[in-house]
Amino acid sequence: MPVSLAPFVLRRPWLVKALTPIANWYTGAAGYRQVGLRYDDLLEEEREATQIALKRLSPKEAYERIYRIRRAQQCSYQHKILPRDQWTKPEDDIRYMKPILEQVEAELIEKDALDSMTVIKKH
Repeated sequence: MPVSLAPFVLRRPWLVKALTPIANWYTGAAGYRQVGLRYDDLLEEEREATQIALKRLSPKEAYERIYRIRRAQQCSYQHKILPRDQWTKPEDDIRYMKPILEQVEAELIEKDALDSMTVIKKH
């Protein structure tokens, strides 16, 4: 599991205030919003937890995700970005997979704990 500094930063309001402009700049510089993607569209699909979470998406959300990814691929092929009015707005860039992914990861941890359990027979 990667170590996160987020809890440390969030407990210090002055640090949040100082780092927010840098975080906003970095998100804009990443460029994924300029091709219409959301943050969760960039998650590694090869991970087991992500695969399970993708299967749990609603049909509408799954369709919209595939549409965003295909549109971004088309932009990449053409070496273009979308018109500014079609960029993903910060308020639209919500973490739609995060709750599902957290639940799946908790289930996988529990499964691993139960699978590694040893049974000791008493005589």
